[in-house]
Amino acid sequence: MISFYPGPSKIYPQISEYMQDAYNSDILSANHRSPEFVALSKQTIELMREKLNVPSNFTVFFTSSATECWEIIGQSFISEFSYHIYNGAFGEKWLEYRKKLMPNATGHEFSVHRMLGLNTLNAPQQTGMVCLTQNETSNGSKVSNRLIGKVKTRFPKSIICVDATSSMAGEELKWKNADIWYASVQKCFGLPAGMGIMVCSPKAIEKALQLNHNQHYNSIAFMHEKMQVWQTTYTPNVLNIFLLNRVLQSIEPIQVVSEKLKERAFKTRKRLERMKLKDLVLLPRLRSNTVISIKGEPSKIQEIKKLAKENGFLLGNGYGKWKENTFRIANFPAITDEEIESLLEFLERISVADNRKL
Repeated sequence: MISFYPGPSKIYPQISEYMQDAYNSDILSANHRSPEFVALSKQTIELMREKLNVPSNFTVFFTSSATECWEIIGQSFISEFSYHIYNGAFGEKWLEYRKKLMPNATGHEFSVHRMLGLNTLNAPQQTGMVCLTQNETSNGSKVSNRLIGKVKTRFPKSIICVDATSSMAGEELKWKNADIWYASVQKCFGLPAGMGIMVCSPKAIEKALQLNHNQHYNSIAFMHEKMQVWQTTYTPNVLNIFLLNRVLQSIEPIQVVSEKLKERAFKTRKRLERMKLKDLVLLPRLRSNTVISIKGEPSKIQEIKKLAKENGFLLGNGYGKWKENTFRIANFPAITDEEIESLLEFLERISVADNRKL
């Protein structure tokens, strides 16, 4: 079965070899204050800077998941009013979680079919955090690096937080356009689920230290204190850090990966259009390069997913309000061109068969 599910998705095939190497190296038995772990942590973060272009003055943290980052960010900036800009289920969920910590948090919902208009944003001047979802996994839309930069300019005093769960390690990010970025590794990193990555600017760290909400065990202030010596606050997922290290050693620089995925997404959508399979997102410039969401009649969508599974292809279910009338295709780096081609050939076959019935 080839998984095109947009998370957890297909892992790199060499992961089995890397897992055996981790076992043989004894790193899995090392405690997270040991010199062995510190060396692994330091090297892995240096590889993040090298392969993903993370700025040298930004701090990289290991977390348990992207969802945990909601809590870390929320508690670290618990006194700060937050404004959430979203067009899909995950951005909305982030807002709803934030409201549990700060009931007066508010949001701005915009259409999946339209570019976010900066003139429509009406957050108050004292807004402490502005939160966006760079790549909305639920519907296959994206907010461009350029637009994130414009949001930062629009709110110069705010901490700009970006959910990059379905784009980090798959799309070249302009890190300096925001202050906090986070993701989980079971998508573009091609790793098993169970770890998140959070990247913070000096501005975000300074603000967290100023607020000093380190009474929370996983506050950014405390995490930053431990990361000064390449350590984590709690016992981390050492296996996934090891696997991340090995994957980062093997992959191409993000500029190359990003361009390849962009081109593949474009070609894939062109093929799907010829099959009369329509993208949920109407405007091409708003479409994600890593998640493709196809919309249709619920009965047809269900039939395609059923036939795909019977033929060895696992498509992603629709999500949120698009649950019944869409399916999603992951276009992540661990998925090969040959696997994408096999899926497209299958879809072409059933498209031809469907047309013959008409």
